[in-house]
Amino acid sequence: MKKFNIRKVLDGLTAASSSSSSSSAATSQPGAPRENDVVQETLQSEHFQLCKTVRHGFPYQPSSMAFDPVQKILAIGTQTGALRLFGRAGVECYCQHESGAAVIQLQFLINEGALVSALADDSIHLWNLRQKIPAILHSLKFNRERITYCHLPFQSKWLYIGTERGNIHIVNVECFTLSGYVIMWNKAIELSTKTHPGPVVHISDNPMDEGKLLIGFECGVVVLWDLKSKKADYRYNYDEAIHSVAWHHEGKQFVCSHSDGTLTTWNVRAPAKAAQIITPHGKQPKDGKKPEPCKPILKVEYKTTRAGDPFMVLSGGLSYDTVGRRACLTVMHGKSTAVLEMDYPIVDFLTLCETPYPNDFQEPYAVVVLLEKDLVVIDLGQIGYPIFENPYPLTVHESPVTCCEYFADCPDEIIPALYSVGSRQKRQGFSKKEWPISGGNWGQGTQSYPEIIITGHADGSIKFWDASALMLQVLYKLKTAKVFERARGKEEKANTDIVDEDPFAIQTLSWCPESRMLCVAGVSAHVIIYRFSKQEVTTEVVQLLEVRMQCDLSDVDSPDPGGDQTPTLPTPGASSSPQESEPPTQPSTGSNSSDGPRDNIPCLQVRSSPLKQSPGYQVELVIQLVWVSGEPPQQITSLAVNSSYGLVVFGNSNGLAVVDYLQKTLLLNMGTSELHSPSDPYQRQPRSPRKARQPSGALCDSNDGSNASEDRCKSPTSAKMSRKISSSSEQKTDQDAKDNSFTRSRSSSVTSIDRESREAISSFYFCESYPRKSDSALSPCLLVGTTHGSVMMVALSLPPGADQRLQQPVGIASCGTLIRLKGGILTMALLDATGTLLPPPYESWYDPNASDEEKEKGRRRRPGSPPSSQEGTDTQFAILCSEKQAKVVALPSQTRIYKHSITETSFVLRADVVQMAGANCIACFCANGHIMTLSLPSLRPLLDVNYLPLTDMRIARTFCFSNLGQALYLTSPTEIQRITYSQETCDNLQEMLSELFTPVETPEAPNRGFFKGLFGGGAQSLDREDLFGETSAGKASRSLAQHIPGPGGMEGMKGAASGVVGDLARARIALDERGQKLGELEERTAAMMSSAESFSKHAHDMMLKYKDKKWYQL
Repeated sequence: MKKFNIRKVLDGLTAASSSSSSSSAATSQPGAPRENDVVQETLQSEHFQLCKTVRHGFPYQPSSMAFDPVQKILAIGTQTGALRLFGRAGVECYCQHESGAAVIQLQFLINEGALVSALADDSIHLWNLRQKIPAILHSLKFNRERITYCHLPFQSKWLYIGTERGNIHIVNVECFTLSGYVIMWNKAIELSTKTHPGPVVHISDNPMDEGKLLIGFECGVVVLWDLKSKKADYRYNYDEAIHSVAWHHEGKQFVCSHSDGTLTTWNVRAPAKAAQIITPHGKQPKDGKKPEPCKPILKVEYKTTRAGDPFMVLSGGLSYDTVGRRACLTVMHGKSTAVLEMDYPIVDFLTLCETPYPNDFQEPYAVVVLLEKDLVVIDLGQIGYPIFENPYPLTVHESPVTCCEYFADCPDEIIPALYSVGSRQKRQGFSKKEWPISGGNWGQGTQSYPEIIITGHADGSIKFWDASALMLQVLYKLKTAKVFERARGKEEKANTDIVDEDPFAIQTLSWCPESRMLCVAGVSAHVIIYRFSKQEVTTEVVQLLEVRMQCDLSDVDSPDPGGDQTPTLPTPGASSSPQESEPPTQPSTGSNSSDGPRDNIPCLQVRSSPLKQSPGYQVELVIQLVWVSGEPPQQITSLAVNSSYGLVVFGNSNGLAVVDYLQKTLLLNMGTSELHSPSDPYQRQPRSPRKARQPSGALCDSNDGSNASEDRCKSPTSAKMSRKISSSSEQKTDQDAKDNSFTRSRSSSVTSIDRESREAISSFYFCESYPRKSDSALSPCLLVGTTHGSVMMVALSLPPGADQRLQQPVGIASCGTLIRLKGGILTMALLDATGTLLPPPYESWYDPNASDEEKEKGRRRRPGSPPSSQEGTDTQFAILCSEKQAKVVALPSQTRIYKHSITETSFVLRADVVQMAGANCIACFCANGHIMTLSLPSLRPLLDVNYLPLTDMRIARTFCFSNLGQALYLTSPTEIQRITYSQETCDNLQEMLSELFTPVETPEAPNRGFFKGLFGGGAQSLDREDLFGETSAGKASRSLAQHIPGPGGMEGMKGAASGVVGDLARARIALDERGQKLGELEERTAAMMSSAESFSKHAHDMMLKYKDKKWYQL
């Protein structure tokens, strides 16, 4: 533990920070701390380590899928080489192929805890799934041929690989070596055929005879290959290209799907002509002619049932005249055909069956459909084929994510509260059966603190997610667009929008877990304040406050020509309630004529009809910025709400505005330049236009039902919420301002250069502090940070007592510039003299629709720190972090005591003051990919890892840190990547992660029966080792493929799962497997003995029956 003496730092005697020696602080300053004031810092670099934890959301750009019917695990591969594995709810895993090539096919080694992946770069990989973090055991890279199709028979170690040249190679998956046995395309097809048959599009063995291999070529030729005799038994020709082939389980028939929308059924022993040709979606002509061709049937599966008609499931094949129709899955069962429309194009589908054995009745019970942006599971066992309710968090991208916030260590009651109101939003009509993908086990982690992720979306929706214990589950969804009227036509929409699309998109949000106050800012320069209530209410008229923010430096103190504010000081009585304002004026009264510029018109129109508000978040107040003399309002760059003070503050490139959401009035509307100089609070009062003209501050009629006072604060982690996540990129740097696709400003006479050079508000922080150097008592304050690196202090004067709070105005006074930093301000916080974080004050939550007595119980303002009466003593540290550097300022003396340059060549995108291991630190994410942490208050570097170079503005917009070493960002448009910078979490990660593989006994093989075994009617086995092994088949050409061993091979992978628990689990699994194999061997031996005895008995009986008879009597 290192102790830092503030006096030594002021003397410039320590080198705790790289630049602290350049501090000009003097030891004789009146604000210098006493000699015995010591800040103990417990955080050391050993507390930090960076690693990825889990990835949530829908796999981005999926390309393939596989299912293990025994382990009940689903695997999905993507076009970027990612592999996502899913089991029961909460069991998820992500891994990545290093090459990044698309995954074209996946094959499970069923019930073996292994998976084979085939990639577009012609490599195949064997993944070990028996460890918490899967790893590659072997890889094989083909050099001369391109892989097009793979097939691994059940309980076989020999993998068939079809290629673009039409050849089939065979790989031993245990050691990943090629067999010398090769099926060449010219041996498989007719010798008289003059053209190449095309790539191999299908390989499968006959369910009843492993020695017969069915090979489908793209041109339409199917070959049944005899593996033992190494020749083709039958060849089946059709004049349309083949896309897929499916067997009947008895091995006597198979079905092919073709490019003209037809399905052909073939009897194995009748290759001359297809037994049946149907076009499921083709119009049948009356004159008996061939139906019109349809779109290709991309895949077909043929599944039999013991007690009814077989199922035929197919994708594609729709008629060409169904232009614009969504993708469909067709389920044919007996005489009925069901066409199931999907929301997105189908990538792949799999029919889930009761048995893993291909030679038994399949008994299908569900179909897993992988779409481009969704995963759907259809219940085949219920009428109407309902879908199962998906337990995975795959709807992150339901609307594109525009902002993201992360809260670790929330109040315990917040997740149940959100769940209770969110459970009422669930859709109905799902299948009543359990989710069929049910494999794996949850992790045994000790992390029990509540975590919440909030995502804002382009359609104006906000989702609350339970992110506790490395899982993710949606709790509640809020639709902010309900507050506004929907545009009915293009002409109406074009009137006032400042964005081309998504006018309701969420720009930034501020949330207090303790008071449950929520404040959101949208791209159409609107702010909505929400309260949380468990009771349903109907709001007759949504309360509206219109604010006119403009940059007019030449005339800041006089009223603007439009009458923005009254030059007279409003009396408390005149501003006590919204009802005393002038009658509401509709936006149409603003200047919007064709011969003049738009003026005093908001971008969106608040709905005029009553709004039914369900339990959950309910609208308290809508604030809209209006057009000013033909100029659209500038988008909001920072936002903060405080429940203890009843205030909302927001800022943009024109300045800041403070709104009292209890009295529904605008308190302050000030340009950024005015904040730099101190002012008398009473001179600022005219800026509060409570009795001004409507466009700047009057309201619609008040709703008495939702006027109750409830407050918001910022939790220790929500300092980060007081700014726009990508404000650093959107306001300051030329490069990122151009790259950012989220801020889409329409026509404006303000040039982009002028807008970037203008000083915008980038950060807020409510606190109890010392606004001026001379202050000796704590009072409510607001710290304001700008894009030019200025930090200003604003003093707040709140009326004493709850009763007077609703009648008397809140006083506001600018106290001038506190300090300047290089780069825009990203985050601010306050520590006390012991280094403890001082969160903004807040009020505990109470239901605004409850009785007055319950409200009074809840409305107890959280007390601030006790005021200091000692003259000349600093009792607080202001923590300030910008895009370039961090500084610590002692208060009330306003002396800079620490400084650290974070980066010279890059800039910080996100910075947050977070709690970690019982202490506090600053966590930073730089545009050059570095993640850093700095101790507090001394700003010692504790962690610096080059993690993720900024490749996408999405990462800059969504990256956020939280307490206890947690962080996240959107790694793709559909996926959230969570990471940790905590050494403790990294050490416990193995225990916290879920298990994919669980020891499960393989189901018994179907009973062949005595006569089938006697007369050869059952499934024929094949000694593949004898056929494909090196002794009989020889070695494959070395130049054909290159073997690449995985990291450490099998033994290395087994050792990778660390800890005693892992060792015990492996030992248990090994014993189970050994016992299982011995049990199976014993059962087989007993079955063989029983069969032999039965055969002997029957033979003896037949001999006795016929021994005395003559030949003609037989």
